[in-house]
Amino acid sequence: MAEQMQPLAGSHRDAPAGMQATGRVAGEEQVTVSLYLKPIAETTGNAPPFADRASLRTARSTEHADDLAAVSAFAAAQGLEIAESDPARRLVRLTGPAAAMEQAFGTKLHHYEGMGRTCRARHGALHLPAALAERVTAVLGLDTRPIATPKIVPHRGPTPPAGFLPTDVARLYGFDGVDASGQCIGIIELGGGYTEADNQAAFKAMALPVPTIVAVGVDGADNAPGDANGADGEVALDIQVAGGVAPGAKLAVYFAPNTDQGFVDAITRAIHDQANAPCVLSISWGSAESGWTGQAIAAMGQAFKDAAQLGVTVCAASGDGLATDGVSDGKAHVDYPASDPFVLGCGGTKIVASADRITHETVWNSNGGGTGGGVSTLFALPTWQQGAGVPSAHAKSGGRGVPDVAGNADPDSGYRIITDGQNGIIGGTSAVAPLWAGIIAGLNAARKTPLGQIHAQLYGDAAALRDIVSGNNKSGTIGFEAGKGWDPCTGLGSPDGDRLKAVLDGA
Repeated sequence: MAEQMQPLAGSHRDAPAGMQATGRVAGEEQVTVSLYLKPIAETTGNAPPFADRASLRTARSTEHADDLAAVSAFAAAQGLEIAESDPARRLVRLTGPAAAMEQAFGTKLHHYEGMGRTCRARHGALHLPAALAERVTAVLGLDTRPIATPKIVPHRGPTPPAGFLPTDVARLYGFDGVDASGQCIGIIELGGGYTEADNQAAFKAMALPVPTIVAVGVDGADNAPGDANGADGEVALDIQVAGGVAPGAKLAVYFAPNTDQGFVDAITRAIHDQANAPCVLSISWGSAESGWTGQAIAAMGQAFKDAAQLGVTVCAASGDGLATDGVSDGKAHVDYPASDPFVLGCGGTKIVASADRITHETVWNSNGGGTGGGVSTLFALPTWQQGAGVPSAHAKSGGRGVPDVAGNADPDSGYRIITDGQNGIIGGTSAVAPLWAGIIAGLNAARKTPLGQIHAQLYGDAAALRDIVSGNNKSGTIGFEAGKGWDPCTGLGSPDGDRLKAVLDGA
């Protein structure tokens, strides 16, 4: 008797909106999927940290031995091969012809085209044998539609402002003269690339040596400057801001395809990277919570819990589409992964400065965009946010407020960035994630142990931040006003060097 099949929780997808099916995927077309296993026991941010990545890898190899054997048997029965097995990441990558994949996971694969792109996609739920479904969090890679956008906004006005070098912004926030030697910042990219010429010119302009930069390819992607979709600007912004704020730090740039599989695989690769060992991650890509499957969020969320256990801080941009996050359903939305409770959500401000001092700082809402922020419909209100005055969510399961912190993001007070040999002024909350990642790396350089997840410390002493009390992130009538204390525009506020150092030194 054939083993009973059941739907894999969180795997349902609708057909791609705005695209047309152009035919079934050929049965012989090779497909590779990333299968993520469920944790043996759920962990929380209060779990004791692992001594290092090697000890976690050893523990997982033992914990998941039976799971890996079950997946291996399933693959063999379905005519699939194991391309990679990584117990630390709870990951097994399976490869085989599309026809075998369809049979194995109970789905049909089609090619789609529209909106200037093509992809492979499916609709409905995936299915697995009941005994295996109990062991599996996600099966990613059957569907290759794009999952995220870079949170970058070039200045669009006829007369660009003078802008700030990343080192200027670091100085204004009280982080001048930092030495982050010995630290590594992991940067996640879903497209684009960098050139040595751009890096040489950009760091020369900041009077800094070019940092050690390592490109790490994930799922067949790599450093590929000349991206037709403009992702080179994102890569340049991330590298130049992170490196400018944290001189001396090594930068490991993880390039992956812009799919939910690529995104999750890049995150798990970075968190469990023993060779580069980043102490902090910068993520400037994301999309509204409503655009994700439950399985993809579950797999990525488990990786962020791993980061907390390993003492790795994760910083993510809160989005540039104001309180709707670019969704046109008349409701407020927040961006994922910034909304994950194990991630430091980074919102945006506009700064005005004079004589190396910030004279005015407000919510960014101009230049065709503005900071994302609001209340998650997926994640409950975390313990450390319970006294922050987060508004009620419009979904019973939600409540986590976004963002947690903020920093300069308005293109009108943007960053002077060199991309593909051209100087430009760039803003967006994409700048704030590497800004905070650089700050964390600099603080870690002076510590015996990395800061890791810092939410409880920040919410326990909000005086560590510059409270932003003016402006809003409204899109039409939908959105929020800034106010005293935490708000859904700029969170607790922007960095205040001396006060932030004092609070986190005791963490």
